[in-house]
Amino acid sequence: MGGMDLPTPQNPLKIGTRGSLLALAQTHETRDRLMAAHGLPENAFKIVVIKTTGDKVLDRPLKEIGGKGLFTREIEDALLEGGIDIAVHSMKDMPTLQPDELQLNCYLPREDVRDAFVSLHHERLADLPEGAVVGSSSLRRRAQLANRRPDLKLVEFRGNVQTRLKKLQDGVAEATFLAMAGLNRLGQAHVARGPIEVGDMLPAVAQGCIGIERRMKDARAELLLAAIHHVPTGLRLAAERAYLTTLDGSCETPIAGLAILEGDTLWLRGEILRPDGSEAIAAEVRGPASDGATLGDGLARQLLGMAPKDFFDWR
Repeated sequence: MGGMDLPTPQNPLKIGTRGSLLALAQTHETRDRLMAAHGLPENAFKIVVIKTTGDKVLDRPLKEIGGKGLFTREIEDALLEGGIDIAVHSMKDMPTLQPDELQLNCYLPREDVRDAFVSLHHERLADLPEGAVVGSSSLRRRAQLANRRPDLKLVEFRGNVQTRLKKLQDGVAEATFLAMAGLNRLGQAHVARGPIEVGDMLPAVAQGCIGIERRMKDARAELLLAAIHHVPTGLRLAAERAYLTTLDGSCETPIAGLAILEGDTLWLRGEILRPDGSEAIAAEVRGPASDGATLGDGLARQLLGMAPKDFFDWR
């Protein structure tokens, strides 16, 4: 690293994360990739667990307690104050704007982007009987379900994998949804009856992606992270996050989006919905992979142009 000080057990690289099992799995993956890329021992890294607002308040919907940023704000504060050197995030939780002094341009290879169908008694979403109760805290999933299966009853459902499975066992709902990516990273893919194809349920923007944030002026962190950045994932996220930015995506807006690389071409699909599922508007674009941000912005503008005047009035 050209004379750059590598982390050592005496001066470890401090990695900030949420404390959930999934957040820790993502952090261990990040640490293991850094160890392999730079030939470093495990004790050259220190994992620092930070409790966020989103982790503390579990009895209310996210949109009631502040929307996006609930799982990231305290971690970014620790980064700005120097308590940690890098922060590992689920990109699905990340607001589209970062504080000026922070940089987010390192992504690990993307996991499975699909939603997982989880039920104790039914194999597929199509098998749910009319009027079945389905639990989800995701505004996107709820709107998509209401749009495709208006007969289903939707209830609020938050918590980790174990909490949600317990709720199913207790009969609170007959089915719920998780991200396949999270289950795979936890070694719990068996929990899902199976993935829901993206043609049936377009995922959340950046689903399955891990991003690593650092201070803008931290040259050591910059060089360490450059070695593990996955370029194809970065190209896809540039498009998806630009699309989200133009749509002004928050936790209150049901928005789905997915970019796929086909050689040098990027295929970006988007969908916006009314929260009650009464209307869904979808479109897609293709263009050079290097123009992701322009494609994302363009697709968002196209969808906004297709939406009736009152489409966002509920916000």
